[in-house]
Amino acid sequence: MDLFSKSKDIGEDEYRRARHRMVEWQLAGRDVKDPAVLEVMRDIPRHVFVSPDLRHEAYDDCPLPIGYGQTISQPYIVGSMTESLEPAKGKDVLEIGTGSGYQTAVLAALFGHVDTVEYIPELSRQAQKILLQLGYANITFHIGDGLKIPDPRRKFEAIIVTAAPGTFPKSLADRLQPGGRMIIPVGATVQDLELVIKDLDGRLEFQTLYPVRFVPLQHED
Repeated sequence: MDLFSKSKDIGEDEYRRARHRMVEWQLAGRDVKDPAVLEVMRDIPRHVFVSPDLRHEAYDDCPLPIGYGQTISQPYIVGSMTESLEPAKGKDVLEIGTGSGYQTAVLAALFGHVDTVEYIPELSRQAQKILLQLGYANITFHIGDGLKIPDPRRKFEAIIVTAAPGTFPKSLADRLQPGGRMIIPVGATVQDLELVIKDLDGRLEFQTLYPVRFVPLQHED
């Protein structure tokens, strides 16, 4: 079945208008200013990453369930987190928490290559199917513990974590290149979104951005 067959019945033009409203009101209307991020989020069909019965809510400013106790983040959070990484085609990014694949699509459109890790195999396979059908060819998918794969010795220019560990995992900082940036929610019952910048000497700077609510990060002990 074609990915868009069900959505065509209720109008791709309306989805496109909703997507433009989403960007103007929820992103540019707040504090997301990067023109490339805004343009990509005008183009990517968020509705195909959620179940057909929720597609009428796909462009609302809220998270939505995607099964297995997981959610797709609200559009503002996706735009804000992505912008904080200062994306560029010359950079590679590690995403921990593929989830629906929507954030992965945004990253793939803005970075040179995306390595994305998902703990739940069914979600990874579902996201792979959608992203491949949308034509993305610069994504490597991994299933398992994002704190351990891909190769922990490999370093990235950007890291994004879309689930919250209880405390900041130092092992992730070790995977960040000097000059790199990481965005991660941290906390158990109360969470803050942290921007972590590694300077050229390897020192870490932490900037607390704002309170958030993410699902817990699943990983092996």
